[in-house]
Amino acid sequence: MAYQQYFEQAVAASRKAGLTEAVINKVLKDVAKAAIEQTPYLLQENQKDLDRMDSSDPKYDRLKLTEERIKGIAADIENVVGLPNPLGKVLLDNTLPNGLEIKKVSVPLGIVGVIYEARPNVTFDVFALCFKTGNTSVLKGGSDAEFSNLAIISVIHSVLKANNIDVNVATLLPADRAATEALLSAIGFVDVLIPRGSQSLIDFVRNNSKVPVIETGAGIVHTYLDETGDIDKAIPIIENAKTRRVSVCNALDCLIINNKRLCDLIHISEPLAKKEVVIYADKKAFETLDGHYPTDLLHEAQAEHFGTEFLSMKMAIKTVDTLEEALQHIAQNSSKHSEAIISEDELNIETFLNRVDAAAVYVNTSTAFTDGAQFGLGAEIGISTQKLHARGPMGLQELTSYKWIVKGNGQIRQS
Repeated sequence: MAYQQYFEQAVAASRKAGLTEAVINKVLKDVAKAAIEQTPYLLQENQKDLDRMDSSDPKYDRLKLTEERIKGIAADIENVVGLPNPLGKVLLDNTLPNGLEIKKVSVPLGIVGVIYEARPNVTFDVFALCFKTGNTSVLKGGSDAEFSNLAIISVIHSVLKANNIDVNVATLLPADRAATEALLSAIGFVDVLIPRGSQSLIDFVRNNSKVPVIETGAGIVHTYLDETGDIDKAIPIIENAKTRRVSVCNALDCLIINNKRLCDLIHISEPLAKKEVVIYADKKAFETLDGHYPTDLLHEAQAEHFGTEFLSMKMAIKTVDTLEEALQHIAQNSSKHSEAIISEDELNIETFLNRVDAAAVYVNTSTAFTDGAQFGLGAEIGISTQKLHARGPMGLQELTSYKWIVKGNGQIRQS
């Protein structure tokens, strides 16, 4: 099939959708149920992809489906069902002196294209969010997850067919590079394109797309422990942010520690050592940890270790003397995804919140919460690190645009 035909079928499916909220929610519930019922099949096909990837590859964990993860995906879909429909909301209602009634009303974005790498859960997430918001999704997964994505889309399509809905409201393109090139050039078919994956993928899409792009950026994440931070809070926060799931974009990459807190670094690092986290420490931090952290896991940091998204059991440590120095380090190395401070000083906290330029800024908690489901959005289509249209976790509201509805009674413009 020529790639344009995929796009034409998606547009045709979009035009004839017009489904009621009751039908939409029933379909989503059916998809969640089908995902659970088809778990053995999904795991079988996912294993084919896993067998082709080195298990030490940072993408391996993102690629991997488990029974527990599929249950989580189904739960996220159920959460989306329970959320209010964002369509048809009157965002502005005004009557002008000339009698014209003007309303600004929320509508779907239209055809949403998503390019992603080894993340089969994205196939479910994007479908659920787009379907709930009346959007048609055009999905371009990576070759690494080809078998997984084909299996997932077959489950979704079986539910759509059972409900007499055009399956092209969820279109999966072939996994080859030519399909990517076609999607990047799908002007007149695709309304917006969202890349999800590595910085190199995001850069490639931004630099080559002729379709408007919403960037869901890589996560180069910092946590700053200032001179007043509570050590009992800091230890579990840092451990959770770093080790909960290392392959995701909200995982901690660099601990910034105030020089006055170096005495606590040994205690902070104890749970990290148990999980075999490799640490790249600057001179002061290295000298503090030397002899107290496993030798094979402790290295002196080089310039390239700062500003790196590790996506693995690796972490950098930067020592600073002041909050200003911490802010400067974040400004120079952040990807504007998620940043955190551990502090009991209200002035430091407010300064951090006001000065840090990121989609999500945290106080005394783990950056692992940067997630659509955790934010109460049901699920997410990605974490936007740009400032136009959407920023942070993109849920239902972020998948809408608006149009102006103007009602008159014969008025004409005089000048």
